Amino acid sequence: MGKQFSEISLELIEFIERQQLFFVGTAATEGRVNISPKGMDTFRVLNPNKIIWLNLTGSGNETAAHLVKNDRMTIMFCAFEGKPLILRLYGKATIYHDRDKEYHEHIGLFPEIMGSRQIIEMEVDLVQTSCGYAVPFMDFREERTTLNSWAEKQGKDRLETYWKEKNTKSIDGFDTKMIPDI
Repeated sequence: MGKQFSEISLELIEFIERQQLFFVGTAATEGRVNISPKGMDTFRVLNPNKIIWLNLTGSGNETAAHLVKNDRMTIMFCAFEGKPLILRLYGKATIYHDRDKEYHEHIGLFPEIMGSRQIIEMEVDLVQTSCGYAVPFMDFREERTTLNSWAEKQGKDRLETYWKEKNTKSIDGFDTKMIPDI
């Protein structure tokens, strides 16, 4: 059943690399808890205690708003194919924007995706596995192309306008720091 580890093992890194989907959980000290599904080729393990993931433009920016207020984050992977497993990574996260040198140090680890808005780095302090026996089998068919098509159609200038209009405040009114000095 459930086991806890201090770092991500090679076996778990291989598991992560096979997954098509992961979930990100964050919460400020007040307000709503957020759980976001993430897909595409947007997750990297840098070492046994550090991961990064590329945050793409979305209808909101709850993860960023929560991390500004409280840097704790949980990431969860579920095996929908093959051997059952649930993997949770717990830790403290930092957000990097295009204006930050760390963003530029890491962006080359990902494919070029229009609409890339942030890189989230997490120092992993606990790794937990559990059985996943109740997670259903689900076959991966293909990635959706809708977000990429939409972002490419917008172009850089319209994406920045969208960020200003839709991504600067959370649903609870918390600042995301997406745009400096707003």
